Amino acid sequence: MKLLHFYHDIMNLYGDYANIAAMKRILEKSGEAVTLDCRTLGDRVGLADYDFIFIGAGTERNMRVVLQDLRRYADELKACIDSGKVLLLTGNAFEMLGKTLTAADGSTVAGLGIFDFTTAEQNKTRVTGDVIYTCDFLTQPLVGFINKCSEVKGIERHLFAVTSGLGDFEGAQHEGVRASNCFGTHLTGPVLIKNPHFLAYLAEKLLGRAPETDYLSYERAGYAVTLEELRKRFAAE
Repeated sequence: MKLLHFYHDIMNLYGDYANIAAMKRILEKSGEAVTLDCRTLGDRVGLADYDFIFIGAGTERNMRVVLQDLRRYADELKACIDSGKVLLLTGNAFEMLGKTLTAADGSTVAGLGIFDFTTAEQNKTRVTGDVIYTCDFLTQPLVGFINKCSEVKGIERHLFAVTSGLGDFEGAQHEGVRASNCFGTHLTGPVLIKNPHFLAYLAEKLLGRAPETDYLSYERAGYAVTLEELRKRFAAE
């Protein structure tokens, strides 16, 4: 099985490399032979050759640099999404898939146009905080951390519903985007480390069967403690 960590060196805030490391490990624990390729700006990559594609979070400046490089893959990336290939984009990476991105200075650039949503940034303050989300494909909530300066509006199919904390914008009840097996979320943490059930769900998509998860006892324990403490904190607010 082939995994791609795209823009591994420039889109890698918040320890997001651990998402791809966790995916590699669960697949290997499940008996798969796994190849992990790390590719970046200027590399020529055949996206269709990979079973799983991951892009992590970057600074706003780096994300725009990556966006320009990623334009050459727009059609190929859309074909991957349409075909049901499994993709995970965390932090601001998924913002590149939208129609437009407006910077804090008011300048606007075109996104890849794979989805119709728009993103607008502001420079007053970064929005940070812990969150609890739910979704229709997992029985357990998700926990994580948001650190962004953007608002995303116009998403047709959201990934998560907000239980506590921030969504796509102030007051929003949803967060992230999903299309087929493409998952985009601002959740960091990293999201697949903090939420081993989400990791197992994506791994099952790749394997076509339930993955080996017995080794995830520490991750499950960490998740349980985090969820309990966040629930206490939000209940006290």
